[in-house]
Amino acid sequence: MQIEISRDTFQLAQVFRISRGARTEAKVLTVRISDGAHSGWGECVPYARYDETLESVEAEIAGLPTQFSRVELVDLLPAGAARNAVDCALWDLEAKKAGKRVWEYAGLSRPGPEITAYTLSLDEPDAMRAQAAKNAFRPLLKIKLGTPDDMPRLEAVRAGAPNARIIIDANEGWSAEVYADLAPHLLGLGVELVEQPLPASDDEALLGMERPLPVCADESCHDRSSLTGLRGKYDFVNIKLDKTGGLTEALKLRDAAIAQGYKVMVGCMVGSSLAMAPATLVAQGAMVTDLDGPLLLSEDRQNPLRFDDAGVHPPESGLWG
Repeated sequence: MQIEISRDTFQLAQVFRISRGARTEAKVLTVRISDGAHSGWGECVPYARYDETLESVEAEIAGLPTQFSRVELVDLLPAGAARNAVDCALWDLEAKKAGKRVWEYAGLSRPGPEITAYTLSLDEPDAMRAQAAKNAFRPLLKIKLGTPDDMPRLEAVRAGAPNARIIIDANEGWSAEVYADLAPHLLGLGVELVEQPLPASDDEALLGMERPLPVCADESCHDRSSLTGLRGKYDFVNIKLDKTGGLTEALKLRDAAIAQGYKVMVGCMVGSSLAMAPATLVAQGAMVTDLDGPLLLSEDRQNPLRFDDAGVHPPESGLWG
């Protein structure tokens, strides 16, 4: 088995800001695995929030043995970006060897399109209103917040897109007091969900707190082992393959979360269509899908995912799976 790793950069359509910083490009690792007759590939986005860099993730992958199975991979790499790229490449490879699509090979139902959120990056209120107006035709907008001055931004977005559904992502930027104060106002503006309002290290404050606005665990939820620490704090979990360590664990986390009474959101880092492709399988039937990464890029992979009024469509075989 041969593993090739490459670094790829995709320019963004515009500057993308969250409460932790800004970027103008998406830097990803692409992994290709070949058995001599077939090859599969996958993509991951190393994330500094989880102490990942391109160099550290590449080193993790390069340190793998020459022979291992997808089942054995879970014991070779921890949940995270490195395992994600390898796991998804192995799914692609195994499906090709079997002459099936990944969804068939995994025993899943045929996937269809899912309405996806479109993310508006953090900016001054006037700029966010302009972003919202430009994208008011989209059914679901996601707003990056997490600062002391969030209400003017949200009000500006609502003014720019009066008919769109809205969810917000605070990216760990609030305190318990700020969330409690903002929640009624957010509801009044039609916000349906807030992601990770408090830092993952301080989310105990959510225990017993009235949550008139559903709260989704993002940075607090990585894989199935996270679920025991979420009880009483969160209503949703956000499943991202770069957190779970690939499609294998993401599917298991989805089923476990639903069984424990959580609603499911399927999200992404800012990456190409290759990164989103496996996640479209996890997103089938999810309450919220947020797989807009390719829409934020000015360039993408060949055979990219298709986005239209029906949402984000599953990948064609020329891309993945």
